[in-house]
Amino acid sequence: MSAALNIGARALNANLTALQVIGHNIANVNTEGYSRQSVDMVSSGYQVLGGNYFGKGVEIGTVSRAHSAYLTREAQLAGSLAAADSERYTRLQQLETLFPTGEDGLGVALNDMLNAWSDIASSPTDLAARVVALAEGEQMSARLRDTAGQLDNLAYSGGEQAKSTVTTVNRLAQSIAAANQRIIESRGNSGAPNDLLDQRDALVTELSQYVQLSTIAADDGSLSVFVAGSQPLVLGQRANSLAVTRDVADSAQFHISFVQGSVSSELADASVGGQLGGLMTYMSEDLTDMRNRLGRMALALNTTVNAQNRLGVDLAGNPGGDFFVPAADAPGKPASTNTGTAELHASVSDPTALQASDYEVRFDAAGVSVVRLSDGHTASFPGLPAELDGLSFQLDAGGGNVGDRFRVKPFADAARNMQVAIGSPTHLAAASPVQVTPATTNAGGLSIEALYAVQASPNLTDPVSITFQSDGTFTATGLGPGNPPPDNAGPPATYNYTAGQPLVFNGWSLTLRGSPAAGDTLDIAASPAGSTLQNAGNAKAMLALRDLATFDGVALSDGYGSLLSHLGTSVQGAKFEASFSGQVASSTETARAAVSGVNLDEEAARLLQFQQSYQAAAKYLQVAQSTFDTLLQTLR
Repeated sequence: MSAALNIGARALNANLTALQVIGHNIANVNTEGYSRQSVDMVSSGYQVLGGNYFGKGVEIGTVSRAHSAYLTREAQLAGSLAAADSERYTRLQQLETLFPTGEDGLGVALNDMLNAWSDIASSPTDLAARVVALAEGEQMSARLRDTAGQLDNLAYSGGEQAKSTVTTVNRLAQSIAAANQRIIESRGNSGAPNDLLDQRDALVTELSQYVQLSTIAADDGSLSVFVAGSQPLVLGQRANSLAVTRDVADSAQFHISFVQGSVSSELADASVGGQLGGLMTYMSEDLTDMRNRLGRMALALNTTVNAQNRLGVDLAGNPGGDFFVPAADAPGKPASTNTGTAELHASVSDPTALQASDYEVRFDAAGVSVVRLSDGHTASFPGLPAELDGLSFQLDAGGGNVGDRFRVKPFADAARNMQVAIGSPTHLAAASPVQVTPATTNAGGLSIEALYAVQASPNLTDPVSITFQSDGTFTATGLGPGNPPPDNAGPPATYNYTAGQPLVFNGWSLTLRGSPAAGDTLDIAASPAGSTLQNAGNAKAMLALRDLATFDGVALSDGYGSLLSHLGTSVQGAKFEASFSGQVASSTETARAAVSGVNLDEEAARLLQFQQSYQAAAKYLQVAQSTFDTLLQTLR
């Protein structure tokens, strides 16, 4: 009789436990990271009576959770990638706001500055036109400085966010280690601590939003967490940490380091992953690239305009000076591991060949290698000086040993330090140091469009005479060395003439229009004293700079458009990546939730099922109790 009572009692307790678990599921239907639990019931065994086997009822085997380690891992990886792409896209959108189009853009300021020389070309002595040209130069400089300052602010805020994110990562690592400790302590019981496991999984999932990670489960129930491939952020019950460190070769750059005890090792930005990895990629690649592109724009403008103004003559008849304060040469910052005594710098040798990149100069057994860091391109030289990408790398003092390295940032301060050097409008060098005089006997239809200096040649003001032949070619006498060879060997040696095609000799450029007659002659010589007041040759040269192929073949006046195009491509690419990875993350999370999540319809059906089972067990126990009471009364 007692067996019947025990069967009823076990059934009652088992079904009550099932109802409690169902209630727990329903209560946590909206709990983030909760995994649906279910009761696994097993037979209580049997007993032998009179040679027959009788069952002893039911008992609780375990309370298990619906969990797929594979789907959870996939959701964490996809979520980490989506967080990285989303963070980079958000940051690029902020960066894009610093480079507006229209009237507020640098492109308008650049073109206004160059176009201001057109009024000077029309009226060289008009001081009002010269004042406008200086004002436009000041406006351009101010916009460059302001944009550089805004980039610095973005870099600062990015560094602060990196520090805050690392603090969060370290806190989560400590929490996971503490959860491991609690799980290990509970392993002595027969069941699994499902809610603790869910809490730990939720912590790991949250951590995966900040960094990309991998996990390994141990036999004692703990979970070790690794970042950057193999660095143990959490190892059982012990947590290590991450830290934000500055690049030893470039204090403007941050890196993430893994810290274990007293040992710190720098992590590659691409290996960090998650929101932190997206932020570091943005700062080390996108922000650095735009800084260099803005700096290249400023440095090319500074160098080009200064060079042309120095080739002209001002209102007082003096040689022109620098329009902008010249950009300082970029020093080479030595690596902390250098053993040599070398000191070096880089200066601009060709502003039309500049590439938006930092560089590294390496001393090796064969001489010197210069590495363009933006794409890893390496050029080898027997030693310094070395020329690459319009830059001249010069040795200032000492000597380098094999293995020594120097970081060179040619564009770091170009925009930040942009300023107009000229204080008086009379110092604008609008006049050309050479002038052309047509012969009085000329009979053709030639007209002189422009004559100005393009190079500081020692033969710039040497007298040159150009005489046209009957076939339209011309001879040139008085040329110095280094000029183009004749197109036709002769005799006499002649050059081909094409209307509108500049004739470049002795460091000057002469543009003619119309058709010459045989015997027409032009004499080019130094501008006489006093002639500079009505001479606007160099102002026309400044206007011609608008079409100078400067930025990867793009005209100087279109340099800002080239910068915008590059930034727009980066933003659109980041937008697509963020959208795609976000969809993948949503899909994987949906798949995980389909296995682990609570379905209220299913729980309602199970609730009804176990409610009926509980009621039946109670009825059975009632019958057994009544039978037992009747038996006792019969035996009295």
